[in-house]
Amino acid sequence: MASFKEIKEQYRSSLKSMDTEETIDLMFYRPIGFAWALLFAKICVTPNVVTILSIFLGVGGGILLYFGAEPLIWLNYVGIFLIIWANSYDSADGQLARMTGQYSRLGRILDGVSGDLWFIAIYFALVFRELHFGDALAGNYFAEHKWAIWTLAIVAGLCHAKQAAMADYYRQFHLYFLKGKEGSELDSTAALDGELKKLSWGKEPLKKLTMSVYRNYTANQEVMTPRMQELRRNIKERFGDDIPQDFRDRFRALSKPLMKYTNMLSFNTRIIAMFISVIIRMPWLYFVFEIVVLNAMMVYMIVSHEKRCKSLTGE
Repeated sequence: MASFKEIKEQYRSSLKSMDTEETIDLMFYRPIGFAWALLFAKICVTPNVVTILSIFLGVGGGILLYFGAEPLIWLNYVGIFLIIWANSYDSADGQLARMTGQYSRLGRILDGVSGDLWFIAIYFALVFRELHFGDALAGNYFAEHKWAIWTLAIVAGLCHAKQAAMADYYRQFHLYFLKGKEGSELDSTAALDGELKKLSWGKEPLKKLTMSVYRNYTANQEVMTPRMQELRRNIKERFGDDIPQDFRDRFRALSKPLMKYTNMLSFNTRIIAMFISVIIRMPWLYFVFEIVVLNAMMVYMIVSHEKRCKSLTGE
């Protein structure tokens, strides 16, 4: 039986890095995820299977947020519980992959898709809730003006996708400097284009489609970060993958203060805002929160990071 010290070391190795971990995750989701990971490793369940299980839980939880009136309002709390459970699995699949070395690009893509499916279910549930049950503040306004709630939801969804993509990209870039190529999932369109050319639509249509979608996802991240791309090119030309430690430390010192924004744009902050909007029976407030508050946070994060990358390129 493993000692407490061995388990503690195994737990720490299951984390991405202390630089990129959020307080709520460290206090709640990571310990629970680690316990799940130990169980899944023992019964030979793969990370991708855990991710698929999280999809069922998250989508099911999202659907239960639809019920906005008695006597079924209690189902909202079941939905919240299922979403929290799904996120503990979302934590567990990554921790399990790091513990067992079962990394794959398919796993990374599937992990991203899982969260998208949760929120698609949540968005539709909140829209139809407003249309069918009304609102504690807006009353039946959205039922009478359907275009308004659909517009809010669509704009919020587009903003959400961009926010999550940029937060993930900055986190992976930070991990690249912190842990090197092996400790990061940072990709580039140039490398992905090379892999796409090797795939055939006739022989591997599903893999080719998946890679094409992921390639476009990465391209959109790169378009939003021109100074970062300039820094990446300069580093590649000068150092290859062997970046001097003093330059890594310099980047880490500049980048670490921005990691809190990548965390806030990922899951916990937005899901807490969503839970509150459901509990006080004003779901539309969640869409406004994403459009106003989280967009402002994303813009600040991008501008700040681009300034740091420009400074580092000069150095």
